[in-house]
Amino acid sequence: MPLNWTAIAPVLMLVASNVFMTFAWYGQLKVEHRPLWLIVVIGWGIAFFEYCLAVPANRIGRAVYEPAELKAMQEVITLAVFAVFSVTWLGERLTVNHAVGFGLIAAGAFVVFKGPF
Repeated sequence: MPLNWTAIAPVLMLVASNVFMTFAWYGQLKVEHRPLWLIVVIGWGIAFFEYCLAVPANRIGRAVYEPAELKAMQEVITLAVFAVFSVTWLGERLTVNHAVGFGLIAAGAFVVFKGPF
């Protein structure tokens, strides 16, 4: 069975865009010694690359997925990327509460993809 790149490309692009987004929003938490204005400018620069991936991902993904599915996918990807980032970059510990909360959000995404009832 051949790969459907129209279905796969948006997922890969959303993962990559979320890596940029996570660094833009949370990467600065380890750089407390820099002025806030500089952190904001750097964050905008990083976010530019996030948008360069997210916007085409949604445009391409629209051919295969409904907008609600794209949004649900985005949220699950965001949480997965953030969980890895939080542990590896910020040195945080994921707790059972985090896992349960993230799992509930993933369950919500599952419902979006399984609809309509």
